[in-house]
Amino acid sequence: MPSPSKKRKLNNDGKQPPLPSRGLEYFFSKQKQNGATQQQQQQQQQPPIDQPDDDARPDHELTDEELARKLQAQWDQEDAQRARDAANPPPESSKGPGAVAKGSIDPEEKPQHAPITLSAQDKKGTLSLQSIATSFDTVSESIPFDESPLTFEPSKYMRSLQDHWRSEGGDASYALLTRCFILINSTSSRIKIVDTLVNCLRVLIETDPSSLLPAVWLATNSISPPYISMELGLGGSAISKALKQVCGLDQRSLKAIFDKHGDAGDVAFEAKKKQSFTLRKPKPLTIKSVYQSLVKIATSQGQGSAEVKQRIVDRLLQDARGGEESRYVVRTLCQHLRIGAVKTTMLIALSRAFLLSRPADADFPLRSTVELSKLKKDELAEVWSRPEEIVKACFARRPNYNDLVPILLETGVCDELLMRCGLTIHIPLRPMLGSITRDLSEMLTKLQGRDFACEYKYDGQRAQVHCDENGKVSIFSRHLEVMTDKYPDLVELVPKIRGEGVTSFIMEGEVVAVDQQTGELKNFQTLTNRARKDVVIGEITISVCLFAFDLMYLNGQPLLDRPFRERRDMLKSLFVEVPHHFTWVKNMDATSQDSETVLEFFKSATGSKCEGIMVKILDNLLDAPVPPVNAQEGAQEDVVTSGPSAPSKSNGRITKGKGKGKAKASESAGEKKPPSRRKPLLATYEPDKRLDSWLKVKKDYSASFDTLDLIPVAAWHGSGRKAKWWSPILLAVRNEETGTLEAVCKCMSGFTDAFYKANRKFYDNESGEIEDVGHEVARNNADDNEDKNSCHQGEGKYKNTRKTQPGFVEYSGHPDVWFEPQEVWEMAFADITLSPTYTAAIGLVSQDRGLSLRFPRFLRKREDKSIEEASTNEFLAGLWRKQEAKAPAATVKEADEEEEDLYN
Repeated sequence: MPSPSKKRKLNNDGKQPPLPSRGLEYFFSKQKQNGATQQQQQQQQQPPIDQPDDDARPDHELTDEELARKLQAQWDQEDAQRARDAANPPPESSKGPGAVAKGSIDPEEKPQHAPITLSAQDKKGTLSLQSIATSFDTVSESIPFDESPLTFEPSKYMRSLQDHWRSEGGDASYALLTRCFILINSTSSRIKIVDTLVNCLRVLIETDPSSLLPAVWLATNSISPPYISMELGLGGSAISKALKQVCGLDQRSLKAIFDKHGDAGDVAFEAKKKQSFTLRKPKPLTIKSVYQSLVKIATSQGQGSAEVKQRIVDRLLQDARGGEESRYVVRTLCQHLRIGAVKTTMLIALSRAFLLSRPADADFPLRSTVELSKLKKDELAEVWSRPEEIVKACFARRPNYNDLVPILLETGVCDELLMRCGLTIHIPLRPMLGSITRDLSEMLTKLQGRDFACEYKYDGQRAQVHCDENGKVSIFSRHLEVMTDKYPDLVELVPKIRGEGVTSFIMEGEVVAVDQQTGELKNFQTLTNRARKDVVIGEITISVCLFAFDLMYLNGQPLLDRPFRERRDMLKSLFVEVPHHFTWVKNMDATSQDSETVLEFFKSATGSKCEGIMVKILDNLLDAPVPPVNAQEGAQEDVVTSGPSAPSKSNGRITKGKGKGKAKASESAGEKKPPSRRKPLLATYEPDKRLDSWLKVKKDYSASFDTLDLIPVAAWHGSGRKAKWWSPILLAVRNEETGTLEAVCKCMSGFTDAFYKANRKFYDNESGEIEDVGHEVARNNADDNEDKNSCHQGEGKYKNTRKTQPGFVEYSGHPDVWFEPQEVWEMAFADITLSPTYTAAIGLVSQDRGLSLRFPRFLRKREDKSIEEASTNEFLAGLWRKQEAKAPAATVKEADEEEEDLYN
């Protein structure tokens, strides 16, 4: 808070008028006056002589203004000459090995703010007076990345791009990637987003393959895989300081821009427009240089690292050309790019790009765009699907673009890719996930005719344990974060549990806090009280036990394609139990006819302080019987249809294509068609997939009424007594395929005054600094149960709101404020209705209407869940189908008008 004296100084508008705008002439006016005075004195002391012309005057006698203008004229001539040279390049034979193009930049050059009295011959750190506020890359700006990949031809732009890049150092410019980001950010259509990414990747593949990998990292808003800790560690103050220094703004001006726009990237865009001149000629940013700068920021440690990071941020913003480059540089620094290029989208784009383009030195086969353009939509989707599955499978087994992209550049998308990107010890694979069922009866209906295993679902932390031939152990969380240092007692124990003949393995289990003497299970809260770093075995007070439930790799051989019964038998026969430290999950085998036995097992699990049970298919059964229609309506992922889903917005009206792998439902409840065929549920281990092969039944799912875990995304100002709070509040479900959030309802029921007050305090934003969004990233990456408390330790500090709608939120209304998604709320409701207003599950139950909730009521905050674990649009559609199957069509009413009346 400013001191009272500063306030008086700021508010003293009547005494001191604001400073006028000062241009170039004002800057040199005093120098002219001083120069004229000195000249008069010299003329009085010396006899008159013939004065040479200005052009013949030695450089050391030029005034600063004359020198600056002369240097600028020289640079303009050099730029024009480089443009002519690029248009008419000399033959290669005329270029010697040591030749350097005129106007090229010395790689060893270290630009600095130059003193004004430099000579004309000194080209290091020179003074530029040109305006860079509106500068941009005209070559990249003209490329239509949002065309269809079947009509887009990268070769048309290759020559001009390479010539342009050669004049600026040779590498692909960051302006090219910025152009891609702008086009992606301007649409909500997933088809357009994928097409734009595909075309941008194709250009890089054919023109500058070495820039492809850093471009992929930048587009996915990361610099390393989760298991390699490389955090930028930048706060909002570093970016604010850089903007103030580079753009010449004070704190009050920066706060005014932030209050108006609310987004750090938009603030940088507006601030850059206010920058008129620079004292150093900017060195154009390249994709490689931006990525390398981020790596330097992440790896800077120790004394003085803050100053090093600040200098790198300053340099990035100084070199950014125009407002758009500044916008996306800042969003990247904030780790808040939000262009919709989620992991799945990037993998799809990579698979299609390498199906259509290849580097100049590669010879893998390509598909003809002419032939593909003649295919029907369903046929084209089939052509895309196989490469997409290969790339996704490779990334699920080895989730690191540093491994995937170089092999793609060498081999393209082929079966060899799967062999070279297979499982590797000490590199975590993405875990398989289970679908949610609301009760045991639904689970038994889904698995009718199949043998399955029931396992205790322990209240602990899921862990992936790797051990090699030398006994080296690595432990990873379900989000692939390294936990080896957190559990040194397990690291010491794991090599000892290997049975005869076992050398290396990857197993999965649940780490649970237990009583060391009795083996009694303790709750997750006890486990969270255990230290996370620098844990010494002799000082451990909370003992843990590893309950193993799967084996994915053994003695150099992957076991993913083996059925679960075989993997489980190997796990039990080849490893040695250590009481109270290592054992196997408690389980039983059953069929859908054993309902009483399964119910007793479920009760014993919940009575043993477990969350519920996991149910897993034991054997591959391709010819499974089709369950009754009512049950089939609830089993969303058992139905196969063709064609990928692609939501889009056009002129404010939201539409969505046919859902992938979802049952089509008519708007009329009485006209639903039965599914054509059922997807075979295999007992193999499918990394990074959520399938009905694994089902989880938790005790909080078996309530008599349905609830949803929703994400608050926006709000309106309250009225009357609630005028100082946010009410109602807009909530959304997740779309797992697209990474977007789809609005489902407004809620103003179930809140107390104390909650309203705390909620306003939590989301309000009164700071002039650009907020650090690391809290949201940390929350998204939190484990299923891990860090339930630590996720909320920063609630008083990170208060994220914005005044513009995020591109990843689908809603056509106009709330007063948008929230940064970071919480999950459990909501009860009366029933689910079709809605023309809300976007949730459009295309899954109706082609032009989404789903909404009647009479939603807030129950509690789900502090044990991250937003990645909130309810999905698929789950919502499944609840609606079950509701329709249970009730006659005449009794199910749409309540959109009633709801609008309630809130308006």
